[in-house]
Amino acid sequence: MAAKKGERSSKNKAVAVDDPAAQKISPARIKEFAGEVKSEFKKIVWPDKKVTIGSTGVVLVLVFLVSVYLGAVDLFIGKLVSYILK
Repeated sequence: MAAKKGERSSKNKAVAVDDPAAQKISPARIKEFAGEVKSEFKKIVWPDKKVTIGSTGVVLVLVFLVSVYLGAVDLFIGKLVSYILK
């Protein structure tokens, strides 16, 4: 059992990087990162307005139905408990 704990803790340790340039934050590296983020955002396929509105409607209807169901169950259980305690 102790060997398994040792194995787990060794997996969580940070790996040392030999390249000191990889550890430094510079304006050039920040600019490179921002450029990569921008290019990745261009690859995203955003849904149409119609799809977004439809999905939002489905979510709102489901939230309403689940809240009504949970409210009814809560009311029923509350009445049942108060009846039992009388």
